[in-house]
This record gives sequence, structure tokens and C-alpha cells, in this order.
Amino acid sequence: MSLKSPEQYEESLRKMNLKVYLMGELVQCVVDHPIIRPSMNSVKMTYALAMDPAYEALMTATSHLTGREINRFCHLHQNAADLVKKVKMQRLLGQKTGACFQRCVGMDAINAVDSTTFEMDRKLGTQYHERFTAFLRMMQDEDLTVDGAMTDPKGDRGQSPGKQADPDLFVRVVEKNKDGIIVRGAKAHQTGAVNSHWILVMPTVTMTQEDSDFALSFAAPADAPGIFYIYGRQSCDTRRLEGGDIDVGNREFGGHEALMVFENLFVPWENVFMCGEYEFSGTLVERFAGYHRQSYGGCKVGVGDVLIGAAALAADYNGANKASHVKDKLIEMMHLNETLYACGIACSAEGAGTASGTYLIDLLLANVCKQNVTRFPYEIARLAEDIAGGLMVTMPSERDLKHPEIGKYVDKYFRGVPSVPTEHRCRILRLIENITLGTAAVGYRTESMHGAGSPQAQRIMISRQGNLEHKKELARHLAGITSK
Repeated sequence: MSLKSPEQYEESLRKMNLKVYLMGELVQCVVDHPIIRPSMNSVKMTYALAMDPAYEALMTATSHLTGREINRFCHLHQNAADLVKKVKMQRLLGQKTGACFQRCVGMDAINAVDSTTFEMDRKLGTQYHERFTAFLRMMQDEDLTVDGAMTDPKGDRGQSPGKQADPDLFVRVVEKNKDGIIVRGAKAHQTGAVNSHWILVMPTVTMTQEDSDFALSFAAPADAPGIFYIYGRQSCDTRRLEGGDIDVGNREFGGHEALMVFENLFVPWENVFMCGEYEFSGTLVERFAGYHRQSYGGCKVGVGDVLIGAAALAADYNGANKASHVKDKLIEMMHLNETLYACGIACSAEGAGTASGTYLIDLLLANVCKQNVTRFPYEIARLAEDIAGGLMVTMPSERDLKHPEIGKYVDKYFRGVPSVPTEHRCRILRLIENITLGTAAVGYRTESMHGAGSPQAQRIMISRQGNLEHKKELARHLAGITSK
């Protein structure tokens, strides 16, 4: 089997023994928990669209290992066209879910680990790439959702991993034996962790020799003994427990983050892809970050499409759609959103092959893409809130709207255009609230700032990749300056 159906994906999660804590309680069934379920629905969409003939060209690819059709989320990019299709696929899924669909981190991780392990083996004589290829083959054959785990808690940012007061604040090897390694530590902000089959761990920063115990990459089943999860809170998340569907905004889909804890996790050598090779840690971090910064030129744009459409509907329902300033705000939202998309496409089209044959995006343009993502979605959200009006955050509840006595007053006094039911107006305002302030804001607004690295991380990479000396030389030449 190379393609799972959405039903098979859900059933595969039911067979797992994930240890997840949410709001202080151990979750009995991750799949059916009302707070978690919407995020699983988003991942299911990546399986559903892959089996839809209308989207097959975007959602699937041909495995370079087996020649079989596979889900694109399990694919290593073989050319620039693959990189472009990735961004288009992410925009499509953002449009279909209005939320984070979570498989991007695993896709970005496998592409980064592939080229890095190939180059590591070639220089050091290790055998990591062969191990990784065996893992990738399994991932493709079984259509697995893999969580790419990079971000450590980090502790004191002024100290390196090896100088932390608590060494567990960076994932590390605590023991090696003939069978494998024992790992301790944690990964924070883990997107889609409890909807994943496997975890692919990577180092979070460039390591030095004294940090070699932390220069670590490996794969483990998401429900392996020694791994447990503490589910992250999101704004308005308990609305999912109320039983209605208006106040949640996005009725079906969502995203999630979790703290992933490793308590003496055993990893067999066959699943270890870096163990102490600190000189390649920076390469792996840089490449994963580049791929993931490219991703934001697709997924955030798709959710932005939904938000722009919701803002336009809010203007229609408010009777303000003909106002020139509203039209101009919608134009600005579209301009900003398409600029993000253009950056995602550009860094893809300018991609080039690595030594392993896997294509890497243009790192400079990928970082420019993500730098814009740290800004533009905030402005798009601000304009959406401006168009929506204050009712978006002062509106009574769904229970009030449907109350046998006071419902008629809510319906009467919160109606906008007479031809539009008050419930429709409430629904679209709650959707805007969800994307800009509620549960979806994690995968749109705030993640736009901190996902794939902070804004300063992108600026550092832009400085490294921008080739300022070359630009100086261009200016000297045209100015007739023949010496430095």
C-alpha cells in the first residue's frame, strides 16, 4: 500500500497507544477527544485529497525509490517543479481546512535529513544515509504521517546546550550500547505530534564539539515507550466542549501543538541518523529551516484566502461592501497574500539539486518569504478585524441565539442586511475570530511570527545569503572605482 484512505489513517491512529495529557488529564481516546479531533480532521484532508482525481497531480508524486505513486508529503523533491507543487499543494490544503494541516514539518524534515546524511556519510564514512533511506521507504510504503521535531525548550538562551543548568533542556544522548541509544529531553511546540505515526528528531541549533551529545537525529514511533505528550492550550479551545458549532468558528478543522517529552527513550541504531557529528548539525538545521520557511508561502496563503473571503462576506452581511475604503482594504489583503505566495513560488523555482539528488530551495528567497510572513498575516488579520466590526468580539453565544426566550432579541438586534439571516452573520464573524484570535490563530497569526524560527533567525540567514560583497563590487564597477 502506498496511499492510505482518510478512513485508514483514522483507524491507524486508533490502533496506537499514545500517552497524551490535556488540561491535567490523561486522554483516553485521542481521536475522539472534541478538542483534538478537529486537528486530526485537518490531517485526514491530506489523505482525502490525495485520493481525489481532481487533485492527484498536486497531492501525489512518483517515488524515486520504488516508482510507485505516493503521497507528496512522503516525497523527496526531485526537481524545481516538485518544490513548486509543494507550495501549491499547501495553499490548496489551507483553503480546504482554514487551519494547520500538520504534515509539512515531516515533509520538510525528510528532505533535510536526506541530503545531510548523504553528505555526512561521504565525508565521515558513516552509514546514516542507508538507514534513513530504509526509514523513508517504510514511510512511503505505509503513507505515514511523520512529525519533524526540531525545537528544544532551550532554557537559558545565553548558554550553549552543554552549559545549561539542566542538560535535559536540549535533547541529548545519555547512554550508548551495542543495540542503540538512550535519549532524554523534550521538543516544544510540536505541530501535529499526537496525529503522527512517527517522530523524526533533529538538532535545534548549530552544535560545537562540547555539545556533541546534543548533535542528534533519530526516528521513533510516536507511541514508543519513553515518549509522552502534554497538549498545548489554544484560545477559545474549550468552546469545542460546548456541543455547538457556531461559536467555534471553524466547525470541522483545526491544528495543535504539544510538548513532547523523552524519558529514557530507547532508539535502535537502525533509526539513528546523527549521533555526535556536530559539524553537520548546522547544515541540517539550516536546510530544514529553509524548507519550512518555504512552506509558509503556501499554507499561510491558503488560510489567508479563507480569511479574505470571510472578511468580504462580513462586508456583504454588514451592508458595507460598496464602501470604497472596504474595497481598498480587501485589495490590500489580496495584495499582501499574493506577495507571500510569490515568495514561496520564487524560492521553489530557483531551487537546485544537492549531492544526494534531492532539490533544495533557494535559501535566501525562502528566508525572505518567511520574513514577510512574520508581518503580512498580521496586517491581513488587522484589516479583517477592521472590516468585521466590533461585534466579532462582543457577540452573544450560540446558546443565546437559540434560546427560546431571548433568541428573538439576538436575532433582531444583530441582523445586518435584512436578506441575510442573523445566524449567517454570526457564523462568518466567528470564523474571522477563530482565524485571527481563536484556535486557528496558532496556525495562522502567531505561528506566522515564530514558526520555522523567529524573525531574527531569518534576518541572520538573509545577511549570510545576501552576498553583500558582490553587491559592493557591482557598485564599484559602475562608479569607476578600480580598487578597494
